[in-house]
Amino acid sequence: MGIFERFKQGLSKTSSNLRSKIETIFRPGVLTDEFLEELEGILIQADVGVKATSSLISSLREETKKQPVGSQDDLYRFMAEKVAEIFLSVDEPLKVVDSGPTVYVMVGVNGSGKTTTIAKLAKRWTDEGKKVVLAAADTFRAAAGDQLAVWAKRVGADLISHQHGADPGAVAFDAARAAIARNADLLLVDTAGRLHTKKNLMEELKKIIRVISKEIPGAPHEVLLVIDGTTGQNGLVQAKVFAENVGVTGVCITKLDGSSKGGIAVAIASELGIPIKLVGIGEKPEDLKDFNPRDFAYGIFGLDSVGSTVDRT
Repeated sequence: MGIFERFKQGLSKTSSNLRSKIETIFRPGVLTDEFLEELEGILIQADVGVKATSSLISSLREETKKQPVGSQDDLYRFMAEKVAEIFLSVDEPLKVVDSGPTVYVMVGVNGSGKTTTIAKLAKRWTDEGKKVVLAAADTFRAAAGDQLAVWAKRVGADLISHQHGADPGAVAFDAARAAIARNADLLLVDTAGRLHTKKNLMEELKKIIRVISKEIPGAPHEVLLVIDGTTGQNGLVQAKVFAENVGVTGVCITKLDGSSKGGIAVAIASELGIPIKLVGIGEKPEDLKDFNPRDFAYGIFGLDSVGSTVDRT
């Protein structure tokens, strides 16, 4: 199965939800104000976000003045093009530096899929012959360290960890030093999503980032926020909080294959201007995909082929 087909399959619940609602109100021809008002409600309910929805409805209103909309697929294709443009306006691929270790700090609330995402990234790069170091800086949840240790052994990555309850900054320090000493290509840092103490989570995350930046100039090269795709608008709230505090450079949305809320990716890109960099559309390691704006936009609307004039440039 090609990458586009995997996107489409992974977003099938999202697209089915949208299409089933739109087909009950669509009539070919000039789009009426009543239709556009109902469509606006459908898009907002699908977690596309207020800003992106307003833009889509405004564009449709202008378009229908030029020519009638002949079919539902014509409508979906027009909206897919506009959504692709939203993604492309903030699009950035994952950063990889030319020399020294590339450092990713993974942040997000517990249960979002941070540790599993790290494991999938580690497997991707170890399969390519890269030297990978994992840092178990979520010291407040013993299961996270245990899970990361299992994955490190399975994929052939080095693991830097301390005992349960240790200072996460100390783990980050040792991991940065180890990544340099071992000539690692990548350092992936797991972090807590909730603290069991009175310490402030965001301050702990800021400390981890400061420690790494002192040891490896220019690092971290990515602060990736991992969001559970089933949470919908809560994901947007999470993104706002983390972005304001720790300078999120990109978002990974997980569990999209089990969600009808794939529209949240549009809301994040439109309202926060943060690029989506990775998406999880299945449980297998190969189901963690680099984000493709056009494929994702078309997948949201369940279209069979891209056939778009929008280029990822």
